[in-house]
Amino acid sequence: MVVMGNCCMSTPSVNTEKTGFNGDRILTIATSAGNNVGLNKKDTNRTHCSRVSDLHKQSDNEGSTPGTQGQKADVKGRAAGKHACLPGPERSTKSSNTMQKRAQKEAKSTRSDSQSSQKHLMKTPSAEDEKGDVDLYRGEEEIQKELQDKQQSKSAAVGEAQSSVSAVEDLQTYSEREWKGNTTKSLLIRKGYEAIASEFNLRRVRGDNYCALRATLFQVFSQSKQLPAWLHDSDISKWPKEIQSDLDFIKEWQFPFETSKSKVQHLEQCLELLKKRWQETVQCKSLEEREHICQQVFRGHDEEYELLEALKFLMLRTAVQLHSDMEKGSDVPEFCWLLFARDSSKCPKTFLTNHLRHVGFSGGLEQVEMCLLGYSLQQTMRVVRLYKCETEEFITYYPNDHKKDWPHLFLLTEDDRHYNVLVPKKSSKFDAYGRPKWNPPSDGQSSITTRL
Repeated sequence: MVVMGNCCMSTPSVNTEKTGFNGDRILTIATSAGNNVGLNKKDTNRTHCSRVSDLHKQSDNEGSTPGTQGQKADVKGRAAGKHACLPGPERSTKSSNTMQKRAQKEAKSTRSDSQSSQKHLMKTPSAEDEKGDVDLYRGEEEIQKELQDKQQSKSAAVGEAQSSVSAVEDLQTYSEREWKGNTTKSLLIRKGYEAIASEFNLRRVRGDNYCALRATLFQVFSQSKQLPAWLHDSDISKWPKEIQSDLDFIKEWQFPFETSKSKVQHLEQCLELLKKRWQETVQCKSLEEREHICQQVFRGHDEEYELLEALKFLMLRTAVQLHSDMEKGSDVPEFCWLLFARDSSKCPKTFLTNHLRHVGFSGGLEQVEMCLLGYSLQQTMRVVRLYKCETEEFITYYPNDHKKDWPHLFLLTEDDRHYNVLVPKKSSKFDAYGRPKWNPPSDGQSSITTRL
């Protein structure tokens, strides 16, 4: 408020700040009658009234809403009629006081309107809002059913986002949705999908650096009919301690989560969990029960990553054994020579340091490491490589010298980096273990059909 009065003492001018209707800070000057500025009482009143008039002009031009503009016009009219009968100085003083109070009141009203408008904009749509958009001529039951369907679709989308492996979907539909272009690569990939669409459906796998391990483990849990020979070993949980005492490797291990246990103890826990879950899936009496276990495991929680780290440890242990056999001159699978011929993995130690410990963090599995994974699990991975369509590498086995008695796992890749899961259809040409069925020819001889 501007200070007015007939003080006999000379006081310095004081700068004060006010808040206008739009929240802006307005600077005014308060003076006294005895000030050295050289303004008499009449001049002071005129100056003050002029500033109050400017204040109203600014408030009219800035920050006003259609609702407050009419209110301010009415306030101005009443104020002008009321103060017109007062004498000059008194009218000026009371007018300024009244109008300043009005200004403060209107500023609060404007801010209240603004906050109310923001709340309205931030309000989330409710069921009533959705009803407002539907056709009111339809029946109430039909409207309610549509709203329930929307909520169910949203819940399903959230559930799928949390899962590491999606539900089964038609492979051809997925291909047409994801590869719509007419580039050379798009045409080639679509052609590859068309070649296997009659035999398989698809499950999409979360696309991180664990995807090859995750897709393999999912296939193991969803298809295994019996435990592999190595898993019958009752001392499986002792393997990390044995490697640590012999080669001192485990100290370089890294986990994607924090743990209070030592690295050896945590790897022991991972292997015990792998054996437990594998046994549970083998003992399942129905596909629904097996699917339920897979949904529990592949949720992106610590348990899933403990199982994936267990697979990495099995790969390390197998690499140590194969490298020892190579040094002894024993027969080893062909991929071993490729695995240890790399400058970055001349031995199990450098293989762990430069490759395996980074899987899941900064890189995935290379092809030769896919062979090692299959050999470690005693499973043959049959991978459809779409970008190799119409070549001999379109279908590749990991390991390539696959055992006839090993179960087959079906995977799919578009670029040898990300892997998805293939699900054989019921009328498939493969048996319960994923191996191609025998087709006895007319001459009585047996041959195996490998063409899809």
